[in-house]
This record gives sequence, structure tokens and C-alpha cells, in this order.
Amino acid sequence: MTPFERRTRACQDRLADVGAEAVVSFPSRNLLYLAGFDEEPAERHLFLFVPREGTPVFLVPDLYETQVRAESWVANVETWSDDDDPVAAVEEVVTDLELGSGRILVDDTMWARFTQDLRTVLPDAEFGLASEVVAPLRATKDDAELDALRRAGAVADRVVERLRDMGERCLGMTETELAGEIEQLLAEEGGEGVAFGPIVGSGPNGAMPHHTYGDRIIEAGDPVVLDFGTRVDHYPSDQTRTLVFGGDPPTEFERVHELVQEARTAAFETVEPGVTAGDVDRAAREVIEDAGYGDRFIHRTGHGVGLDVHEDPYIVAGSDRKLEVGNVFSIEPGIYLPDEFGVRIEDLVVVTDDGAELLNDTDRGWNC
Repeated sequence: MTPFERRTRACQDRLADVGAEAVVSFPSRNLLYLAGFDEEPAERHLFLFVPREGTPVFLVPDLYETQVRAESWVANVETWSDDDDPVAAVEEVVTDLELGSGRILVDDTMWARFTQDLRTVLPDAEFGLASEVVAPLRATKDDAELDALRRAGAVADRVVERLRDMGERCLGMTETELAGEIEQLLAEEGGEGVAFGPIVGSGPNGAMPHHTYGDRIIEAGDPVVLDFGTRVDHYPSDQTRTLVFGGDPPTEFERVHELVQEARTAAFETVEPGVTAGDVDRAAREVIEDAGYGDRFIHRTGHGVGLDVHEDPYIVAGSDRKLEVGNVFSIEPGIYLPDEFGVRIEDLVVVTDDGAELLNDTDRGWNC
């Protein structure tokens, strides 16, 4: 049984647990996770029906049939052509699967037009979101997923080291130019594109946690928040370091950077099975609050990472979600001083039987 088939069977088990009839997926991360087929959403109806019992069914435009059969474990592939009515094709599959008045869970990102067509052919059904059953499965990574995440983390590690080696050569670059350099380095080190748009926040721009990059020139003494990642076999890395490429940073910077490192370490050392996500957030937040910067730590401590860069579990204050072996998430405390600078340090971790494993592990200091 392939990993994709095992995941689909687990999805069917969860459908039974929650009393739903089926999951209907369209081109999305869920479709990739369950079927091993990767495609971007488009205007044609392309669905995977996963019933609570029995055999999953693909319904695809006929020009996709050969591709789907080659790339997915699902053997039951129904097709429709451009001169057919796709809604009639959907209705035929729904009838064959004997779906009716129960709960139907559709992809959270499914386009409205496709959801409306499903509602048309299933007028008596109650609709919900596929994340109800798929998100808990995706939150626990299997061996193949962890291998890809480790390799993606290693690519990001190598790029961080190359950026450190560049040192003062980064001075005089714009943030945009350095972001382009990062993208090139990720490719050179074996990455498959970028997992998200790189963040290069220099000086006061670093005080905006989701600033991307712009025309500001990186100057001597500027703290530069560098947040980036790539993908390997569809799985991302996500790492942040705050570096000073040359010159002397602001007086307060070294103390702030030290505090963020301490907060990251405190959170990491808290991670083990059974600990709550809120416990991990609190461990990081207490370090920063005790030092008087609590109001400058303005986001959650972390987020799950998998096929999506942001997914379950979320490491957020007050969460009572208990961590499980195989959960992968970021630990990324930060302190942001408006109009001055920001500091964030981020690592990815996986929960193990007796604690946690780092999925990236480069120097967290600020010197180049």
C-alpha cells in the first residue's frame, strides 16, 4: 500500500468517526496528500470522491485521464469531454456512489462554482469542510514527509551559511536585490522554487513582521530579518535568521537578539508529546514578557508546516491542543521595535517520542 493509499484509508476511517458520507477534493494540497496527484485549479471539473466506504473515484476531463492514471494510485477514473455537461458527469458519479442526504465535506479551498455544482446535484446534503477529517491526518507526518522536510531544511541551512559568507558584500544592495540572490541560492543548493516570497526586512522594515522586501538599501549596522524557504518533493523549509552584514548594530539590538534566542530555546526545550501548543507559546512568551518586551512580541510562537507552509498545529497562546509524535511546526519568537528594527529567529521542529528534533540547525547569532 502506497503512502497515499494509506492516507486515503485513514481519511475513510475518520469519515466514519465524524458521521460524514464523503470527502470531495479538487486540485489542492489535500488532493496531492490523498491521491499523489498535483495540479493547479482550473476551469474544468476535476474531483476526487472519497466515500466513507468503498473505492475512491476520480472524475476528470478526458485530457487528464492518462496523466491521472500514471501519477495516482486511484484506479477508478471516470472522464468527461469538453462537449459533455460536466455537472451531469458529477451527478452520475454521485449516483453511483449512493451519496445523498448525509454530510459531504469539500476542500476548504474549493472554488465556489464547483461547490455550487455539488450543491445542485446533492440538494439534500449537508456540506462541511474537508479539514474536519484531513487536517488531523496531515498534522502528523509520515516517514516520507519527514524525509522531504529534512532535505528542504538542509537547503535553507546551506543558503544561510552562504549569506553569512557574503557578509559586507550585501551592504549597498536593496532588499529586493538580496531577495533575488536568496532565490538564486536556494535553486543552486537544490531547492524547488520558493516556499513563499522571501522576507528581507532591513533596519526599521524589520519591525514589520510580514514586510516582504523593497527598495531600501541595506546599510552598515542594519539588522536584517531574513525569512525564507524552498520546497523538496512538495514539502517546504521555513527558517528565519536576523543578521548584521557589517558595521555596529543599534545599542539595544544585542540585548533584544539575545532575548529572542533565549525565548526560542525555552520553547524548544518545552516540546514533547502531550505538552500543549499553548505551553510552548507560553515558554517563549514568558522570557520576552519578563524582560519588559511583551507588547512587542505581536504574533503567535509558531505554526504547523507541511504541504502548506501554514497548517495545523498552531502554536498559539491558550491552545489546549496536545502535541503528538510526528507534528511539525515552527518556533519563531520575535521582538519588533517600530521605526527601529526587528528580531526574529525561526526553526522547524518535529515532535519525537522523547522531545523534539530540529529540522534546521544553523548558527543563530547575528554576526556574519
